[in-house]
Amino acid sequence: MPNAIITGASRGLGLALARSLAADGWRLTIDARGKRALARAADSLSELTEVVAMPGDVADDWHRRGLVGAAGRIDLLVNNASVLGPSPQPNLADYPLAELRRVYEVNVLAPLALIQAAVPHLGPEARILNITSDAGVEGYPGWGGYGSSKAALEQLSAILAAERPDLRVYWLDPGDMRTRMHQEAFPGEDISDRPPPEESVPGLRELIDGELPSGRYRAADLVAAPV
Repeated sequence: MPNAIITGASRGLGLALARSLAADGWRLTIDARGKRALARAADSLSELTEVVAMPGDVADDWHRRGLVGAAGRIDLLVNNASVLGPSPQPNLADYPLAELRRVYEVNVLAPLALIQAAVPHLGPEARILNITSDAGVEGYPGWGGYGSSKAALEQLSAILAAERPDLRVYWLDPGDMRTRMHQEAFPGEDISDRPPPEESVPGLRELIDGELPSGRYRAADLVAAPV
């Protein structure tokens, strides 16, 4: 039974991916900051597979160690957990630096720290999948905090892939999704036209199940025209 760690798996893309993997018999170690939402997710997933649910903050070292210890051999690490920052999102000239530090702590440093902790436990065909965003490559006004954190995660991923050609390291833009974070990014707007996160999962599975080389991918491209 393959083992996966998925952070931020109580809702949205993390939960959608967890459901897909659970249906295929993956053993899951999942986390989220919200205990109740994580418990509900774990209850539904446990009907399909073995699940270890650990509430906590990926920015905390003790929590990351717990995730790695619970997973045992790691065949897949998905760094999905992230924070948006203030909502509405401020321009960079007005961005509270304490908030920006928190965004970087969760979106950049925590994924790298979890990778560092996981590396000694990776299986021979293990994959590392870092969830990024088009905001990491495009200069959208108001997205300076979140976008620059995702840009940093993308560069960390690219360097890790260059340093560790023995691993498959992917950084993936899942595209626009109808999630709570996306709603927080556009407070007061109707985002019902965005697709549900389940529509991005086939692109993630293409990386998880296929033989694509390390690199940056867009979920929409993988689904529309697999390489």
